[in-house]
Amino acid sequence: MKYMGSKRWMLQNGLGSALNLEAARAKRFVDLFAGSGAVACYVAQKFDIPVLAFDLQKFSAVLTGAVISRTRGLSTDDIWKSWQQRARKIFNDAKPLITAKITKKTVEECREWCDGREELPITNAYGGYYFSPTQSVWIDALRRTLPKRVPDRTAALAALIQAASQCAAAPGHTAQPFQSTRTAKKFLQDAWGRDIVERTRHLLCSLASQRAQCVGRAKVADANTAAKGLREGDLAFIDPPYSGVHYSRFYHVLETIARGECGEVKGVGRYPAPMHRPRSKYSIGTMSAKALDDLFATISSKGARAVLTFPDHACSNGLSGDIVRKTAKKYFRISEEVVKSKFSTLGGNGRLSKTGKKGRAARQKANELILVLQPK
Repeated sequence: MKYMGSKRWMLQNGLGSALNLEAARAKRFVDLFAGSGAVACYVAQKFDIPVLAFDLQKFSAVLTGAVISRTRGLSTDDIWKSWQQRARKIFNDAKPLITAKITKKTVEECREWCDGREELPITNAYGGYYFSPTQSVWIDALRRTLPKRVPDRTAALAALIQAASQCAAAPGHTAQPFQSTRTAKKFLQDAWGRDIVERTRHLLCSLASQRAQCVGRAKVADANTAAKGLREGDLAFIDPPYSGVHYSRFYHVLETIARGECGEVKGVGRYPAPMHRPRSKYSIGTMSAKALDDLFATISSKGARAVLTFPDHACSNGLSGDIVRKTAKKYFRISEEVVKSKFSTLGGNGRLSKTGKKGRAARQKANELILVLQPK
């Protein structure tokens, strides 16, 4: 799925080796900023230790919990057949508007059809924008008819969230949808044409085959609060935000699907009210440095070890690689590795400007720190 700062690539480029070495002698692995769940799921599948994962956003807990909370595979055929049948009844009753060609007029017609359908919260909020009416109604139908039994329900919801991320008509994340302009229409047409039902089925099959070696747990919680539950022998993973913009701005669509509702939305990005969008001290320039210092102090006081990753440059939230190093040295003995990575520019803009300069790419190459922290 699309996720800024995802560690999937880094797991093949230094991070995996560091985790393999450190997790092999850990009693528990605790991911304090789980995000897409890539690191927590990697460790859970590789090591016979409990994995705990925390994040401010529910969709993260769903994606991560779909793997780390169970030690057996799932029967995809049994789950999918009955789930799709239940959802199809809702889809057929809704009779969504179908449009073959994207024009400004047809997009407006789609938005008018979706507007006010409070019985279909995803369609009401995002239909005609991030999703076609057909896609959004299917999301609503599948969300409403999820399997009741856990872990089947968690895996099904995770698959739906991942499919929605792959189909969302947005440049990189869900901060703003593509519009029906001359240059963006082809991207909107491509996104709206994706089969979200088939993608959900495929992703459910993939998730069903993944399992942890030891039962773990994923929970919605603040990292600094979660760190208070650490103990000696734990290995914490620290991958804090690097953006001065709250991550909830970029994942509100996925968060709405995870929660099942979001209330009234506003603006070009179709944002829910602030109460439905988690805020992190790590994305506030006046708070980020103290939040990191407090986190390091807590982890060290518990006698836990940690692995940290962070871009080795100045970031928009006021933190930088140098600040992270300096703060960590107050509480830990550190070993350091710098690897080549890529980071999100929050959607990018590849178009040429009026001066002929090319805009920024959606992802840019950068150096990333990997710090292994041992309490003093």
